Amino acid sequence: MIISKKHIFTLWIALSLVLILLFILDVFLGSVSIPIKDVLKILTGGQTDHPEYLTIILKFRIPKAVTAIFAGFALAVSGLQMQTIFRNPLAGPFVLGISAGASLGVAILVMGISTFSVVSQIGVIGNWMIVIAAWLGSGLILSLILAISLRVKDIMTILILGIMFGSATSAIVSILQYFSNESMLKAFIVWTMGSLGGVSIAQLKVLIPSILIGLSITFLSIKLLNAMLVGENYAKSMGLNVRLSRFLIFFSTSLLAGSVTAFCGPIGFVGIAVPHIARIIFKTANHNTLLPGSMMIGGIVLLISDIISQIPGKETTLPINSITALVGIPIVIWIIIKNEKLSRVS
Repeated sequence: MIISKKHIFTLWIALSLVLILLFILDVFLGSVSIPIKDVLKILTGGQTDHPEYLTIILKFRIPKAVTAIFAGFALAVSGLQMQTIFRNPLAGPFVLGISAGASLGVAILVMGISTFSVVSQIGVIGNWMIVIAAWLGSGLILSLILAISLRVKDIMTILILGIMFGSATSAIVSILQYFSNESMLKAFIVWTMGSLGGVSIAQLKVLIPSILIGLSITFLSIKLLNAMLVGENYAKSMGLNVRLSRFLIFFSTSLLAGSVTAFCGPIGFVGIAVPHIARIIFKTANHNTLLPGSMMIGGIVLLISDIISQIPGKETTLPINSITALVGIPIVIWIIIKNEKLSRVS
């Protein structure tokens, strides 16, 4: 079924409104109960009788909601790119070991220096050190997967090897944890649980530009992504430099997945699940539609996950990773069952 451009535009408008509403709701809700009138005053630039409310809204809740949106954009797009390049519905930054590679880069930096507090005290330079370490780690795993994909054509084998690379990097991280002291170990374990609330305004100044650069590369590669749906030979027949284009897409994925992992921890299943949700909603494989659609749905999914994780009214906060897993795992199971049924029919 092919839906009209008018219908697609209507869906984009609807998703944009949902994204805005969830953003506002995420700012309103939290462990500290703030009256609606005070939140509205702060958001509109007014004054409030409670200065602590101003600090909570401007320095914690708004940065956290902004982080959720951009992290959702990045993870959804990186997953969409990997599924297209490998032509595998289960490909994604988490499954292919890309997030694990980014975690390894951060682990070497953090546990090789001291704790996150030491790195963060360096300021902007420290933030760039963290994200560059994550880029290098994710880029290393992607490079290995790319090198193998040039020799091994079976996409399921590549997927299994990606999982093995992820396990290998996790093993190295475990060794680093074994030799680390108590404070370093605690800081890293908390980071691995995933969090959107730990991203400061200074870190956002690094995270957002990094994600925007990655997204820009992806949008410039839409023609290639559409061609890769048919196959590399078709892409070459269109005059596209497949090797260079593939490198750009892998570089973009490293920027997107590495940046999010660096500051938010390894957030799983969003990259796998969201592209499939977008395909169901928009009923198309065209990346001109699918790419912005996946971005908006990714932002929506992470905002919903963040709202659930906060348990409004209580002081505890659930790890964002556990919420995204509960959302993503049923979709992954559904994809496997669906593909199994299709293979039996064929």
